Amino acid sequence: MRINNAGHYEYCRWADKSQRGAEPNIVDVAPLQYFKHHVSDIRQQLINGQRPSGCAECAVMEQHGKISGRQRQLSKIGVRLEHFDKSLASSPWVPIFTAEHCDQTPQDWQIDLGNYCNSACVFCSPHSSSRLAQEWQRIGIIDQLPKPSWADDPVMVDRLIAALTECKHIQYLHFIGGETVITPAFKVILQRLIDHKLNVNATIGFTTNLTVWDQTVVDLLTQFRGVNLGVSVESFDDVNDYVRWPSNIDHVRSTLDRWLDLAKQHNWLVQLRITPTIFTISKLLSVYDFAWQNQLAIESCNFLQEPAFMRPSVLPLQYRQPVINSMQRWIDQRGISAAPVVNTRDPTVANLQNVQDLQSYVTYLASMPDESFRMPELVQFIKRLEGSRGNCVLDYLPDYDELFRSAGY
Repeated sequence: MRINNAGHYEYCRWADKSQRGAEPNIVDVAPLQYFKHHVSDIRQQLINGQRPSGCAECAVMEQHGKISGRQRQLSKIGVRLEHFDKSLASSPWVPIFTAEHCDQTPQDWQIDLGNYCNSACVFCSPHSSSRLAQEWQRIGIIDQLPKPSWADDPVMVDRLIAALTECKHIQYLHFIGGETVITPAFKVILQRLIDHKLNVNATIGFTTNLTVWDQTVVDLLTQFRGVNLGVSVESFDDVNDYVRWPSNIDHVRSTLDRWLDLAKQHNWLVQLRITPTIFTISKLLSVYDFAWQNQLAIESCNFLQEPAFMRPSVLPLQYRQPVINSMQRWIDQRGISAAPVVNTRDPTVANLQNVQDLQSYVTYLASMPDESFRMPELVQFIKRLEGSRGNCVLDYLPDYDELFRSAGY
């Protein structure tokens, strides 16, 4: 289950973002009360073979060959899509889920801690970046800043910790922000988990933007059974500075090296986290090259949905084909063909996973309808941002000069 930045529950970390805010809030309903009672309708839909409306993003991922959150969770209970009926029948979890009174507690949580962030990524939103929120308010895109996070309230943190201590066999706690490393609640919760000895069995996951380092956070993390470290980077050239403004790719690289050294010392799992957009889809191979050389897996949680005008599918077809060709050459040169990798946290199959993931972008670019009609909206938006930031997209993507100018840039 998930608690998002606003404190609303979500029955799945991959649930459709358009439905956010419809579920109860941690302020009003205790976490386990939500899980045991409010999720029962979702559980019954799944038992009946129905697809809940919030599961749309996983369906799109599977359509294009990207391993979805649904597939990953099914794998944890021994169910595989290619042998669905047989593996479902043999899964020891099915009797637990189908029981009239399911008393199972969550073992896997995603906990969103608010929008504390020192970056203002062009594809992000004020609910996930305080810096972006302040900029958007200053230039008139929004009138009001988002409300403070639930995690700023010590009473709500107490409520979360109480729920976690009641859960049986917690396996994984994934934290995001904002920038998790600078979020005050992250340190508080890590220390509270250690105080309750939940660090003995729990693995911590979190994502960092590679612009900050906090030794106190590092010292807390090293006390947990395991750490899954997500490092966000869109490209290993300067277009990353434009998209993840105001980062500097040289500083990002040095911070990444520091995290990689630490992860090697403690046997942590590291994954490169990407959010491909129209700006970076043509530069994506630099990330795959780095991952291949360093035996790291790449994970993008889904295909970008919002903002719609930054989707890679906004790129006109004639601009997509060279990207498709270069991606396919990269794949062909590796000479890897294998069954789908569902366990995306298995470091021994990182290269297989990356080939599979890149192939999903080839399929996506080749099959998604042309959404270039969104280009004028994109240009209008970035011109407004660039007026605040003093940069220019064409300094980073000169090959797109004609494309952007034809849309009013």
